[in-house]
Amino acid sequence: MDRKPETGNRVLVETEDGTFTARSSLFDECYHSTRDGALKESLKKHVEPAFSLIGNRQSGNGKRGLTILDICFGLGYNTLATLYHLDREGLDIPVHILSPEFDEALVRSLVDFPYPEVFAPYRNVIESVAEKGRYENGKIRIDVIFGDAREFLNTTDAVFDIVYQDAFSPKKNPLLWTKEYFADLACHLTPEAVVTTYSSATPVRMGMVENGLYVYEPPAEGVRSGTIASPSPDLPLKPIDMALKKVRNPSAAPLDDKDFK
Repeated sequence: MDRKPETGNRVLVETEDGTFTARSSLFDECYHSTRDGALKESLKKHVEPAFSLIGNRQSGNGKRGLTILDICFGLGYNTLATLYHLDREGLDIPVHILSPEFDEALVRSLVDFPYPEVFAPYRNVIESVAEKGRYENGKIRIDVIFGDAREFLNTTDAVFDIVYQDAFSPKKNPLLWTKEYFADLACHLTPEAVVTTYSSATPVRMGMVENGLYVYEPPAEGVRSGTIASPSPDLPLKPIDMALKKVRNPSAAPLDDKDFK
């Protein structure tokens, strides 16, 4: 893989699928798995599994469509991959994506990011989000909320059909993986919402289960496994037996806010 500096402080990293991610100097971690690939990870771990499970379901606000929470916006891959998936599959679904992001300077710089060619049709989306933090065309609405994701969850009244739980890893950004975080998140989910994440860590899954979410093995699509979670006990996926995992590892526990403040 090729890794090279770009203008300013940003470091680009080429991933295994030939698409680029970047490395955060603050978290000392890439925004995507370099092994799975930036585009492939967004599509196979988040967008495709979520849409295969949610379908044409009504959104939480009662209107036909979907409301999506993208935690966090980062380089925008999950949001752009959602638009790509909608167009590729011919899905005529109104979608509202809300995405907190504390690094406003990063978002402002994305007009210069070397996105994959499949995102070329969304150049106007990238430019609008970078300039104004939002985009809307009548069917698609994107709002980037500059600030802390936890604060956003504590102040919004939005209810989500899909959540891309794609924050930096629990080791690097634990406050977006604690049981208290998942308690806040669970309050904003529709009864059959789908939460996707790349993490398969037992403490993460325990934090989800402690807050009323069921956890499932995601469909295998050529990427390393993560977790699917939902308030629904009836997703057509293999459930994960967390009670058995607790028996096998009695010391396992969900992450707790008090340990990181």
